[in-house]
Amino acid sequence: MTTDMSILSLVMGASFIVQFVLLILLATSVASWNIIFTKRRLIRRTKSASDDFEASFWSGGDLNTLYRSASRQKGGSSGMASIFESGFREFNRVSQQGDVEPDKVVEECRRAMRVSQMREVDRLEQSLATLATIGSTSPYVGLFGTVWGIMNSFRALGNVQSATLAMVAPGIAEALIATAMGLFAAIPAVIAYNRYADKVVRLEIRYDGFMEEFSSILQRHARSQRKAV
Repeated sequence: MTTDMSILSLVMGASFIVQFVLLILLATSVASWNIIFTKRRLIRRTKSASDDFEASFWSGGDLNTLYRSASRQKGGSSGMASIFESGFREFNRVSQQGDVEPDKVVEECRRAMRVSQMREVDRLEQSLATLATIGSTSPYVGLFGTVWGIMNSFRALGNVQSATLAMVAPGIAEALIATAMGLFAAIPAVIAYNRYADKVVRLEIRYDGFMEEFSSILQRHARSQRKAV
């Protein structure tokens, strides 16, 4: 009599613990792919919006017009536009206070932009820690299922007079499925985490560069306003 060694049959015939481990790994894999696709859309949309905003910013248009355009965005501005909006709003607020040192004006604007930048980076980094956790723990969860399945297979051999490969093969095969499932859940999560973490760092560097350049522009505006007074 031949034993059905199909993956479905092995999973259905596995012990409760192995099946439970496989169910956990399947759930983490689904969650991982959901995060991957969601984060992919978010980062792509943020990068595209930053490219469009930088093109508008460096086109030489009026900053007040650009500020009003950013303020009127549906759902509020995000990314680089949000940093610009925070900085320019603070610039207008401090400038209306009267005779304020240009360095003080720029300092307040930097603080407002830094808070906005931290908020934007936090939004981009959200759920990346979950991907890292799935990538680092899934192989061990799968290994636990494998060890448990192999242990049960060898315990069953203790009740027979003579052991054959045909007797132990199904148990070992179903146990190894847990290891494969752990790798299936972990590998995409690790790859996506490294890729998206790098993209977030690159966007953060772009934000830093924009803040420095915009701070210089605001400082020149503050000095010209003070001279005019």
